[in-house]
Parts: sequence; C-alpha cells; structure tokens
Amino acid sequence: MSDELLSGRSPDIYNLITKAPGPAGQLPLTEQMLRESPSGDIFGWTQNAGMGWNPRELGRKQFLILSTQGGLRAPNGEPIALGYHTGHWEIGLLVQAAAQEFRNLKTIPFAAYCSDPCDGRTQGTVGMFDSLPYRNDAAQVFRRLIRSLPTRSGVIGIATCDKGLPAMMMALASMRDLPCVLVPGGVTLPPAEGEDTAKVQTLGARFAHGQISLAEASEAGCRACGSPGGGCQFLGTAATSQVVGEALGLSLPHSALAPSGQPVWTDLAVRSARAAVELEGRKITTRQILTDASVRNAMAVHAAFGGSTNLLLHIPAVAHAAKLRRPAVEDWIGINRKVPRLVSVLPNGPVHHPTIRAFLAGGVPEVMLHLRELNLLDTSVLTVSGRTLAQVLDWWAKSERRQRFKDILLREDGVSPDDVIMSPSQARARGLTSTVAFPRGNIAPEGSVIKATSIDPSVVDRDGVYRKEGPAKVFVSEKDAIAAIKSGVIHSGDIMVLIGCGPMGTGMEETYQLTSSLKYLPFGKEVALITDARFSGVSTGACIGHVGPEALAGGPIGNLRDGDRIRIIVDRNNLGGSVDFIGENTTTFSAERGAEILASRSPYPLLSPNAALPDDTRLWAALQQVSGGTWGGCVFDPESILAAICRK
Repeated sequence: MSDELLSGRSPDIYNLITKAPGPAGQLPLTEQMLRESPSGDIFGWTQNAGMGWNPRELGRKQFLILSTQGGLRAPNGEPIALGYHTGHWEIGLLVQAAAQEFRNLKTIPFAAYCSDPCDGRTQGTVGMFDSLPYRNDAAQVFRRLIRSLPTRSGVIGIATCDKGLPAMMMALASMRDLPCVLVPGGVTLPPAEGEDTAKVQTLGARFAHGQISLAEASEAGCRACGSPGGGCQFLGTAATSQVVGEALGLSLPHSALAPSGQPVWTDLAVRSARAAVELEGRKITTRQILTDASVRNAMAVHAAFGGSTNLLLHIPAVAHAAKLRRPAVEDWIGINRKVPRLVSVLPNGPVHHPTIRAFLAGGVPEVMLHLRELNLLDTSVLTVSGRTLAQVLDWWAKSERRQRFKDILLREDGVSPDDVIMSPSQARARGLTSTVAFPRGNIAPEGSVIKATSIDPSVVDRDGVYRKEGPAKVFVSEKDAIAAIKSGVIHSGDIMVLIGCGPMGTGMEETYQLTSSLKYLPFGKEVALITDARFSGVSTGACIGHVGPEALAGGPIGNLRDGDRIRIIVDRNNLGGSVDFIGENTTTFSAERGAEILASRSPYPLLSPNAALPDDTRLWAALQQVSGGTWGGCVFDPESILAAICRK
C-alpha cells in the first residue's frame, strides 16, 4: 500500500474552514409552537434550513416521496455508478418531477430511498435467496421512513420491479390514515431488432443445445434493452405489479406500463403529486381506497391480463398490510373461472407484443371497460384520482387520451389496439384461456399453481385438458437442474422435480432460468416441472410451482425418488387439476395408495436447506411460515408470530 493511498494526493485537502455563518433569516416559530410542539418538530425546521430550504416557507405542508432509485446517473444519462437494473435506473427523474410539482403547489417535498435487487441478475445464483425476503424488509424500511417523518401530510411511492414495487404497495397499504399515491416506474422499450429481456435469459441453454451461435448470443444479449430505464418488456412480475397497483386504485388511471424516460412517463409523476395534495385537501386516505372490493378488482384485472403467478404472493401481502382479508386459493379459483383473459402480450401470446403496446392499446382502464361490461368489477370503489372507478371508466371511454394513444400504436407499429387488448368475444375466437390453475393431489395436498395460459396448445388435448404421465427426475438445487437441461440429461417426456427450494430451503427462489429455458428449447413443451419454488410464468410444458407443503416442511413432494411415475392433469376449462404419484418401477397404483406410500417414505436423501442460505432468510422463512406461509403471501403477521413464541 503506497503512502499516497494513505495520505491523499491533492493539496486541496488542506484548504478547509472550521466554521460558517449558517443560513440567513429566521424560522417562522410562534410562541405556541415553542410551548407545545415536540422538540423534534422544531429541530426538523432547523435541519430544513440547514439543507438550504428558504426558512420563510417552513410552515407549508410536507409530502414524502419514496422510491427504489438505484445507481448514480449523470444529468446527461451517463452512468457514474450502475444500478442493479434498468427498472430503478431512471426513477430519479420521476422523483425530481414530482418534487418540483410539490414545490409549485406551495408544499415541501422530502425524498427517501430504498433500492431494490434484480431478479434477472440473481437467477441461478445465491443472490436469489434474498429476493423474496427482501420484499418484506423493504416494506418495513419504507414504513419506518414514513413514520420517521412525523410531519408528513401524504406520501407518493415510486417503484417499478419485481420486489421493490410489491414492497412499496405493502408500505403504502399500511398507511391507512394517510393519502398515498403509487407511481409505477414504467417499462423499457423493445429493441428495434433483437430479442426481448425474457428470451435473452435463455442464451446459455440455447447455446448449449446448438440453437444459437456465440456471436448471435453476444449481440442479442447486448441490445435487448431498447431504452435505459423501466421494467422488462414482458408481463412478468414487474409489469404485472404495475397493472395490479393501478387496478387496486392506488395509481392514477392509465399509468401502468408507460415507457420510461418519455414525457408521458414524467407527466405521471407530476399529476401524482397533484393527486396527493388534492387527496390531502379532501381528507381522503388509503383506508377509503384500499378495500376488499378493490382487492377483488385487482385479482380480476390480474386474470384478464394473464399476469405473473408471483402476484399470488404479493396481492395477499398487500391485503394483509391494509388489514383486509387475504384471498385464499378458493378465491383465486373463483376469480379465474369467471374472468376471461383479454390481453395478448409477452410471454403468453398468442401474439408476443411487448408491454408498451398494452399501454398504447389502453392499458388497465381499457381492460376494465371490458370487465365492467361483464359485470366483473365493483365500480363503486374510490381511486386516488378522487373519483370512483365508475367515473374513471366513464371518462376513459370518451377521452382524447384513449384515442390518441391507440392511434400512435397503429401508426408507429402497425398494430391494431384490438389485437393487443381484445373484447371477450375476440379473445374466445383467438383461443385465449384463463390464466392460472390450481392442481392438488398427493404431491401437493395444500395446492400448487400453474400458469395454464403458458402450456403449449399442441400438448393439450382437444377437450382443453393437459394430461401427462412420466418418470420423475429429482433435483435438490436449481444449479443441478439447469445443468441437466444444458447437458442433455433431460429428455422429452421427463418430469423434473425440484425440491428443497421453498422458503425454508432457498427463500423460495424464482426458477425462471429453468422454465424459460424449457420454453425456448424445441423439446421443452414435452417436459414438465414440479417444484416448491416459484417462477414468473414463462413456461411451455406444465410448470407447476408453489407446491405445498414445501419439501422441508414435511411436504410429500420431498419424498419422491428418481423414476417414480407421476401423473399430471390440468383442466384449462375449470382451472382444476391434480399432480399425483401413481407408480414405482413397473407397478402402478391409485393416487390414494400413492399418498400412503409417500407418507411411509423418508425424505429424499440429499434434501436439506441450501448451505448458502443466509441467516436473515432462515429467520424470514420461519416467521412467514407461522404467518400463513406462501398461500398467505409470505407476510409477517405479528399476532401469529407472538402466539407461536408464547406457546414455546
């Protein structure tokens, strides 16, 4: 280590001052404040003046802007320090636009941050063990930041991606006595020529199978992000969370999926600041906006979009934060049986439109117009616009905004808006099926989830039922499972079983690299996957996740062996199904007998929590388990946790 590293190189370091005059002027204090206000209120004004705010303005109302901003971006857009992902890279521009509008409205803006990880960046790494647990931690940090500014009059939350946006929704939902507005951070553009950010995550698997050259992989991976900001271009967890936030009424109409960095996107932050001020003036708080009815509306919109299965974790968590009833499996089944899928986007199709086209075609309010006609929404709910959903949809139906964005889609991309967001009759004619099904059986007695829309139609029988029997190939780590796919161990007809990857094993890691690899390999539709982990829904064969109980909690999935015969039935019409162990070696038997055999077996010999599982995540897994587990949203429920501790 050089002396220069220890002592510094620049002579300017010795040019310093030891005192300064401080801000000029006076705090607008009153005798009553000095006698009755907490010392913290007065010291807060001192700090505000110290940071340079005009002391004459310090009596104005204060609004807090929370965000997931990440990285350090120069004013010209050049990176000084990279963020983890494009989703939080440009969010500072939204913070700035909102803050300036708060100033224009004669209020005082504050800004605070809790950045977020990238699920794509951590795929296949131990970083994924922190992904879902991060959501609860971030929600807690956001809540603490809100409460730590006791003089705030309202809050807007700006977030984009897989865990940061659900965390923000949970935090805002818990602020029941404050006006709160959610600003979704938008989407990135697709490349003019090239692959989307979903498909490029399969470069390794496709290269290993000779589907793509090294040069092609290198170029596709470089250009997948058409613009530097926003969430991925497909309807994964990030985009679905934006849709759900708007459907809950927490965001202004037609805000989800706006293109990051463009004027329509910045305008959302400006209008959201205005909305927060208006809500505060009218004494409308989150308690009046988030209700059981608005949660049901969000579930209906989720089904109509064909959204990510990860929202089965996040919507219950938002409901819990708002002290509302958490939807159960039966609620999801009921909603998805009634609500048709209407949106054709990546990754479900049938046409793989990027998410910006869903925005241009009308986004959430366009879908809600169709759902209202089917009487599938409660339009009496209040939204952060200060209007009821009925009033919002009446406005949207006749708005210039609606028509002009549809015109842009037709003019720029040559795509009819009605081919992206379809009427129910069009959707039926195009063969769009409901989003998710919930198989049970002796492998998943508490239930499981499959994104039925993603099953390749060619492996579904004419009656709309997927049926498959095959041998199990059991894996206890995602690393081993993806290696098997790349090395040719997995063949057409196999049923991959990935165990020990629920909350207690890996923090319920997302296994996107497995499901997406199968989707983009020619034989992938002939392979099924069953796991106690989760995935965003990009799949092609029957990819079944959220299996409960998880293997390490004693679930029968943990007692399967290589070669066990498994039968999968998924009815895409009534969204039911089963996943059963029905044979070993050459012997077959009933599902009931299979349950008995599984119960008599010991766990798979290699089954154990991942050795790299952080202590933080182990604690999270234990707390969420006693709070309702994965089907309860992986939340921390204080009453359940305290009751469990007291029993000990």
